[in-house]
Amino acid sequence: MASQDWFDKDFYKVLGVSKDVSAPDLKKQYRKLARQYHPDSNPGDSAAEAKFKEISEANSVLADPEQRKEYDQIRAMGSGARFTAGGQGQSGGFEDVFGGMFGGAGGRGGGASNANYSFQQAGYDDLLGGMFGGNQGFGQPSGGFRGFGGPTRGRDISARTTVDFVTATKGDTIKLQTAEGGTITVKIPAGVSDGQKIKLRGKGEKSPDGGEAGDIVLTVSVRKHPVFERDGLNLRVNVPVTFVEATLGATIEVPTLGGDPVKLRVAAGTPSGRVLRVKGRGVQTAKGMGDLLAVVQVAVPSHLSTEAREALEAFHALEPQENPRAELLAKAHE
Repeated sequence: MASQDWFDKDFYKVLGVSKDVSAPDLKKQYRKLARQYHPDSNPGDSAAEAKFKEISEANSVLADPEQRKEYDQIRAMGSGARFTAGGQGQSGGFEDVFGGMFGGAGGRGGGASNANYSFQQAGYDDLLGGMFGGNQGFGQPSGGFRGFGGPTRGRDISARTTVDFVTATKGDTIKLQTAEGGTITVKIPAGVSDGQKIKLRGKGEKSPDGGEAGDIVLTVSVRKHPVFERDGLNLRVNVPVTFVEATLGATIEVPTLGGDPVKLRVAAGTPSGRVLRVKGRGVQTAKGMGDLLAVVQVAVPSHLSTEAREALEAFHALEPQENPRAELLAKAHE
């Protein structure tokens, strides 16, 4: 689609290429400049943003073979010309032509102001589109920067929030305050993990030209729990048992997250580190339900009475005379 600016703008110069540049070289040069001036690479730099829009406009025309041909024709026709009305005895300028077409007084001897008014009312794109075979009709929205590339999407905004372990595990709805002092409601899904990002669509920066708003990309930090920790969809908890319970076996109580304790059977001879599983008491998400993993930790008493020490020494004299580290030492030399 042709534009009034095509008479005055040198898109080849904007992109830093020659008029006979090939399509691959044009694409390569545009990508180089786009990376250099993209707003994401130059946050807050209005000059870089303006440059990015300028090179985007130039590329949108030159990258299209039909538009490039039309642009070259218009530039050749309008080279060195200015829109000045023709006076007595002079051939009519562009104002004479356009003024006559749109009913303005831009003919010979006519004032320039009427011709300019006709340009604004009708629009260059409609006029030149008809002259050079374009199909742009009156009233068709252009969108985006000078009608090229569509409306501009608003920028994404990065944000962070910290939630407690229970909220992250079971999910909840929270409110966050924006930089402008407003509040937004955020649904924290069950099972969100520490460092996970949540995208809030359409809650970011507004579009400058009526396009789609950007998103808020929310990074969630999860506070540690004093008892439980995440293991995928499972919850892991360390459960101390006494030496006697581990040796002779026992039934013990194990805590659950946000619920009543459950009873587990510790088999006789259970070693430290053995994992006892409680089905369905882990993290529940749309992907499934995890389990509660109770890790047995044999607690060693730090203080013994005289009687307890004597009893333990008597047991030691009766227990099997085996070295529990014998296998470890043997494998270390393999």
